[in-house]
Amino acid sequence: MRLIMSGAAGRMGQCIIGLIQRAEDCELTGAVEIHGHPAVGKDAGTLAGCGTLGINVSDTLENVIDQADAVIDFSLPAGTMSNAKICAEHATPLVIGTTGLSSTQTDELRQCVRSFPCVLAPNMSIGINVLLNVLAEMAVVLEKDYDIEVVEAHHRFKQDAPSGTALAMAKTIAKAQGKDFDEVGIYGRQGDRKPGEIGMQSIRAGDIVGDHTVYFGGVGERIEITHRAQSRETFAYGAIQAARWVSTQSSGLYDMQDVLELKKG
Repeated sequence: MRLIMSGAAGRMGQCIIGLIQRAEDCELTGAVEIHGHPAVGKDAGTLAGCGTLGINVSDTLENVIDQADAVIDFSLPAGTMSNAKICAEHATPLVIGTTGLSSTQTDELRQCVRSFPCVLAPNMSIGINVLLNVLAEMAVVLEKDYDIEVVEAHHRFKQDAPSGTALAMAKTIAKAQGKDFDEVGIYGRQGDRKPGEIGMQSIRAGDIVGDHTVYFGGVGERIEITHRAQSRETFAYGAIQAARWVSTQSSGLYDMQDVLELKKG
């Protein structure tokens, strides 16, 4: 399978390139970074620490899109939207791991995918996506007497807060309880806690790969559900699995719950 990595010089991009090279059924055929990035023109394999591949980083997806069976994008929201439009023009499957997309950009993406299949997931870890299902079930049972807080921690360079994964957790819980997250979600905390709130706390420090904990706090007990990513390979593996899956799908917007066949009903 021929794959193009957009965001090739980033931490996730480098990790994914390394895994592509180790996969028997995948081949890196292109790498992309934003115009003006110091990685443009350099060998993608050298950047990823897996040896010279003879594939230089391009500054636009348009230059290499014809070499792809699918594109994996871990970049920034503006670049992701630009790449989605290029994939739409060429009907090339796309996997998006970029976080921080605005609601307007997400709505635009939903219109864009009418001509190609796309997986959009804030977290491509298999464990996290199984955990989302568990959280939905717990939220229903524990709705009445338990306070809910979501705490996430990432490295100091992460540009969005709260993380896309933390938002997915909180929104999954709110939906399961029949609530509008925009009405009950609280970012940070000052003053008293109000009934029914879902709190969101973010930590940015050092080189933390990604920790997420959901607290269900009752009187006399609390339940803590924690996922800790020990390396970026868990996300990279999921991204490649998503690329394999989306290349066989019809046009539309999907998520990792679709890829892993976790959706019910």
